[in-house]
Amino acid sequence: MTIHKTISGKILYTSKKPDRLDIERGREYFTITKQSDGYSVLHAHCEIDDPPDVIRDITSCFETSTMKPRDGSVRLTIGGKFEGSGWFNFSDDACELEVFNVKTGRGSQSQTLPMPATWFGNHAIVNDGFLSRMFPLDAKPGKRRISNVMMSSPDHRGATGPELFSLSFGMIYLGDETITVGAGTFEARKFEIVDTAEGLPEEHPPYVMWCTKDEEGLFLKGGVEGYMMTHYELVELDR
Repeated sequence: MTIHKTISGKILYTSKKPDRLDIERGREYFTITKQSDGYSVLHAHCEIDDPPDVIRDITSCFETSTMKPRDGSVRLTIGGKFEGSGWFNFSDDACELEVFNVKTGRGSQSQTLPMPATWFGNHAIVNDGFLSRMFPLDAKPGKRRISNVMMSSPDHRGATGPELFSLSFGMIYLGDETITVGAGTFEARKFEIVDTAEGLPEEHPPYVMWCTKDEEGLFLKGGVEGYMMTHYELVELDR
């Protein structure tokens, strides 16, 4: 008898810069296991080819129904060299990190939270899609403030740390569409992430994404404008 459900897939990273239009610039392989204890566990291996190249391996455990994080890990290789690794642990009123980084050495960090963290931002693209769950399936289009978020890095590529970095931002539900990506045709909900300047050292360029119109909220495609000009698309999916 199956007591858990596992989803796996691949997201392709491409460029939208005129001189590199639709050129592959990275990729991400992931598995999501929905367990019988009410938690889901995400594993993701992320590769960014743009120099300095980034290899990121993450795990993240969170409550399936609420996305409230429980624990996670991040390991970074930057420019072909080990950068750092860290283990994150979340409680109802705090987040703790045990970390080793080549620049800062071995250390521990902790941060008191006013309430349980709403989401752990580990810079895996598939993890961004889970933000769609902030809007119930019967929600009307509109804007919400997503607060009490904990990130593993304030860098737009997630190429520093790992470290504790708290953040809040705006998220707009724009409506529904039927879209086709490499992995197939899906009923989707469209979102935009905005208003990051209040937390990040530098405002993140506009970020639009489409996610499956179901309780799983799987990332389907998305793009970042501004200086990044990147595109992400789900090209393989096994449910």
